[in-house]
Amino acid sequence: MALAAPRPDLRPANPDFSSGPCAKRPGWSVTALAGAFLGRSHRAAEGKARLNEVIARSRAILGIPADWRVGIVPASDTGAVELALWSLLGARGVDVLAHESFSAGWANDIVKQLKLADARVLEASYGRLPDLTAVDFSRDVVLAWNGTTSGVRYPDGDWIPADRQGLVIADATSAAFAMALPYDKLDVVTWSWQKVLGGEAAHGMLALSPRAAARLESFTPPRPLPKIFRLTKGGKLIEGVFKGETINTPSMLCVEDALDGLRWAETLGGLKALIARTEANLAAIAAWVARTSWVEFLAETPATRSPTSICLRITAPWFTALDAEAQGKAAKRIAGLLEKEGVAYDIAYYRDAPPGLRIWGGATVETADILALLPWLDWAHAAAAAEFAPAQAA
Repeated sequence: MALAAPRPDLRPANPDFSSGPCAKRPGWSVTALAGAFLGRSHRAAEGKARLNEVIARSRAILGIPADWRVGIVPASDTGAVELALWSLLGARGVDVLAHESFSAGWANDIVKQLKLADARVLEASYGRLPDLTAVDFSRDVVLAWNGTTSGVRYPDGDWIPADRQGLVIADATSAAFAMALPYDKLDVVTWSWQKVLGGEAAHGMLALSPRAAARLESFTPPRPLPKIFRLTKGGKLIEGVFKGETINTPSMLCVEDALDGLRWAETLGGLKALIARTEANLAAIAAWVARTSWVEFLAETPATRSPTSICLRITAPWFTALDAEAQGKAAKRIAGLLEKEGVAYDIAYYRDAPPGLRIWGGATVETADILALLPWLDWAHAAAAAEFAPAQAA
């Protein structure tokens, strides 16, 4: 029997729990963009300096090794990943680890768009990671370090050998600035401004290890490359890309916003502080899940639970008794009730994921807002139960 939950009095101060674009940093306002380098060429000295500042501050906060190259690329994290796939793959076989929507998308691109004959897709259902013992590191490996649509992350890089022959390409868009990434076990890392630091969309970041740079200079892909994917000229890296000379025209307004987020991160104490804020949000939700009967984490193993894209499945008998279509409607109803109340925006599950809820817990989200949200989740669940299963809710 489902009992009605009391209507909470306290509301989150910021109801933005979207998994991308994500909440702006606490205290943000448009005045943070007042000094943006507008109406001028991004190729002017000051424009390039600001772009390079984004690169330098990102490198410093993330702890990217000094011998790696870091650059700004177009089309957000998607553009960064596609640039890596199209430019680097084909020199040897490739294993693609697919355990949620975006990693499955990379697998589809590799098999059906790049049409690589020697490609293996190692799959896992939502809530799990693929069998890591099956990965062949004599081949290139492509993965999403944190499953934005599944809430499942790789807990560490211990399973990746240091003496691997192939490259490891990691989509880290919802991991960067929230998790410690093992750069000694990775060769390409990508992310976007719109996730953990709450920046604006359409700009991606690409970090290349020396091994990845060597591949770019020694391997000619057997396919045409669009201009926005080209990182070499005459068999040599275009080094300007990694010094603020972007391939295409960036938004200098977005650049200023990215700098604001990076400076905010520095005032907190850098990566360690960002991780602590993110993990505190996960801990708050984990404590609530432990005492709540109608919900569980989608991630089956605690060590693999994402602290950023926190995905929940609804386990209440009234919900599991519904067919798949009705479950989707019920989950969206819970999210819709909270949006109507102005309590939480954009927390419905991703369209390809199992019906449930997805709450962003990245560093720009205050734990106090997470705590204020939790009673509202109980309230909305009870309301949906009464609507979709009135006999059980009676």
